[in-house]
Amino acid sequence: TRSDERPFETISKEMRTVQTEQERQLLEAILQDPQGGLADLLALYGGMLNAQVRHILPDPRDAEECLADVMVKCWQQAGVLQDRQYSLKAWLLVTTRNLAIDYYRRLRRDCTTSLPEDFELMAEELVEPHQSEAEEVIAELVWGMAEPDREIFQRRYYGLQTSREIALCCGMEEHTVNVRLSRGRAKLKQAFLRRWNREDPL
Repeated sequence: TRSDERPFETISKEMRTVQTEQERQLLEAILQDPQGGLADLLALYGGMLNAQVRHILPDPRDAEECLADVMVKCWQQAGVLQDRQYSLKAWLLVTTRNLAIDYYRRLRRDCTTSLPEDFELMAEELVEPHQSEAEEVIAELVWGMAEPDREIFQRRYYGLQTSREIALCCGMEEHTVNVRLSRGRAKLKQAFLRRWNREDPL
């Protein structure tokens, strides 16, 4: 089950109580005037979502179609998101990423895992959050990374690029990319575990 389709009852309390006042106003606007509300949402988050999609779908036509589907899903789920006080930004990041990868798979008939192996193992070790919730947290943590690490991680785990491809795109040595990925994974793991006051077992 993709995380944008799973029951909202499975979302932990921590994830359900981070909706901001701005997000509540956006959701209310979408419910009252879908066209205007979604335009406001795109004005606020469109750049972020488009950047995420283009890392996975470089063809502008594919990216545009994917974002249109994200907007439809947001309109469909606006009432639930509002009622449950669920983070709109987190939902948008995960929904956009999952839909873009769905498009990628259909276009290239490829199959990828939903989380980097390190984070899949962490999600399995923890009772809460579940793997789908872990994915949401990781998406926010990756988006909050400083450059160039954010671009490297987006290209690797969301754009599905190899270290060699990332190095060519970013003007780096492949070894440098691998070092940054290794150090970044360690930092993300620590930040991930701190969200639930857990110590790194290693």
